[in-house]
Amino acid sequence: MLKIGCHLSASGGYMRMAKEILSIGGNTFQFFTRNPRGGTAKPVDEADAAAFRTFAKENGIEIILAHAPYTLNGCSADPGIRDFAARTMADDLRRMEYVPGNLYNFHPGSHVGQGTEAGITMIAGMLNGILTEDLHTTVLLETMAGKGSEVGGSFEELREILDRVELKSKMGVCLDTCHVSDAGYDIIHDLDGVLTAFDRTVGLEKLKAVHINDSKNPPGARKDRHEKIGEGTLGTETILRVMRHEALRNLPFYLETPNELDGYGREIRMLKELY
Repeated sequence: MLKIGCHLSASGGYMRMAKEILSIGGNTFQFFTRNPRGGTAKPVDEADAAAFRTFAKENGIEIILAHAPYTLNGCSADPGIRDFAARTMADDLRRMEYVPGNLYNFHPGSHVGQGTEAGITMIAGMLNGILTEDLHTTVLLETMAGKGSEVGGSFEELREILDRVELKSKMGVCLDTCHVSDAGYDIIHDLDGVLTAFDRTVGLEKLKAVHINDSKNPPGARKDRHEKIGEGTLGTETILRVMRHEALRNLPFYLETPNELDGYGREIRMLKELY
């Protein structure tokens, strides 16, 4: 069954998000663990989390994706920012234990002039200091557009991080269609080739989720600006090829397009019908 959803505001808790996604035709959702620009997270409502676990099982919500705040940068040149990233991720993963068996996605970070090698080393080091055997959440590195000093704009960089993480079974990758196109991977004309390269470099078994976004920019622009489905340079057919691909079709798909809830509902209905 197609697993499709969108990014929702976490305000109001898990139950509100679950009911909201079902109301617009989805069966999974993504949410920020806290303010996307950082800050302290609200206390977990244990009763809400427990009710959600039951509700999700009864209503076919098999998996959800938490997204770390954008300010999380485990390879910053500033030790204080690196410390904030490690403490925030550790706290987020503790909180995710209230809804075990789900996914947690983060942007690997920006090395800000220290070099990619240094960035990879610090990101892997942060993960090795946080991940534990008893963790019930899979942590995902997101494919990035490669703007500025971003780490993760190539499959090789993601592989380098994964290779250095000790608890490899706790790790995976989230592929973002806008990001990989902006990074120069030709998913418009050669999706098979891109996925073959990913499999050879990272391994398709590590791919756990997909962000389906159109792009405001041409391939290779390295700018990372999402667009509504069918209104950007990728187009609806490219997005559908991604969703229908044999290697991807069983993964959960998450819209991060510039929309409010009603717009997400229109995109979900359109993609389900065309799919």
